[in-house]
Amino acid sequence: MSDTKVRGSRSDILDTDAVLAALGEVDLPPDYRPSEDEPFMNPNQLAYFKRRLLLWKAELLGEAKATLDQLKAEPLQEPDATDRASSETDWAIELRARDRQRKLIAKIDAALERIETGEYGWCEISGEPISLARLEARPIATMTLEAQERHERTERISRDD
Repeated sequence: MSDTKVRGSRSDILDTDAVLAALGEVDLPPDYRPSEDEPFMNPNQLAYFKRRLLLWKAELLGEAKATLDQLKAEPLQEPDATDRASSETDWAIELRARDRQRKLIAKIDAALERIETGEYGWCEISGEPISLARLEARPIATMTLEAQERHERTERISRDD
């Protein structure tokens, strides 16, 4: 995610700097990292996470475009039944991965919306700040680690019933 270029397809490179500029991204020093020593979710922190989310989204969209281009360029026409089955299995796995990424893009968009509304970085359950370390690891997080663990325990118990 830290690269300034994101592969769109073999012949296509998405310039994420241009993507960010087109979206009116706030400039931050290249070495900026959020710190516990500054006010929580100040404009620099919000801009930092917005940049990370936009770069991640651009990367995922580039991978989706590459998959679509490859599907268009290489139709499944294997003469051998075994080769055809193998190719179909490979494409099914690839498309399943792209579907997961589609869902991830929706979560990224939701996080970007939370940045715009001032809700980003705050737990949707407890209202407490989500740790910067957690947001660094998972910028789409909506709950503190403790709230997430409680949620997963509750989910596991209800699933076992």
